[in-house]
Amino acid sequence: MQNIENKVAYITGGTKGIGFGIAKALLQNGVKVAISGRDIDAVEKAKDELGNQNVLALQSDVRNFDDERKAIEKIIATYGRLDIVIANAGLGKFAPVDEMSLEDWNVMIDTNLTGAFHTLKATVEQLKQNKGYYFSIASLAGTNFFAQGAGYNASKFGVVGFTQAAMLDLRNYDIKCTTIMPGSVTSHFNEHIPNEADEWKIQPSDLGQMIVDLLKMNPNVLPSKVEVRPTKTK
Repeated sequence: MQNIENKVAYITGGTKGIGFGIAKALLQNGVKVAISGRDIDAVEKAKDELGNQNVLALQSDVRNFDDERKAIEKIIATYGRLDIVIANAGLGKFAPVDEMSLEDWNVMIDTNLTGAFHTLKATVEQLKQNKGYYFSIASLAGTNFFAQGAGYNASKFGVVGFTQAAMLDLRNYDIKCTTIMPGSVTSHFNEHIPNEADEWKIQPSDLGQMIVDLLKMNPNVLPSKVEVRPTKTK
């Protein structure tokens, strides 16, 4: 089993939901964590809620490569290294394709897909240096299309393809790349407020534990694409 204590992780979209759950699980396993989001006040609030001194709060909009580059510079200045990257930032806008606005299409592609590229591009030299691990948080929507999901499907299909190709490009540097494809998750996605009716869904803590388990796995093994569903449907 790999020892991940004192490793350094960067999580985009780390203020709530899946990103927050992953941050919490990593901290519980001795990992130093940097979380980012577009709203620095929300990031600082999440840092306080995590209640751990090994959290660095960063403002970054993943649509802007320069934001990501500066965020990584702050991580290196603070912790001296970067080992684990979780490209989690994402959003969804849903409408029939003939009614979808250009704005909604562009914000999904720019955040969900281009953002995942920006995060990897900004971190890849550190990952090479430290034989690190890159995760993208995709979705079952990355292989299963549905009505009113053209833009979201396109972005998540893209994330899956991007991460799988990146895995082939980077494996010879001893970098691991995995895309996680959750089904229904209890989260704040699309302005949802988690409540008791969500108990049947995957919990953010479940995905956090999954990331920990993958990081601790034998280094000769690479689950490059992981589909995860609730045990039962509602």
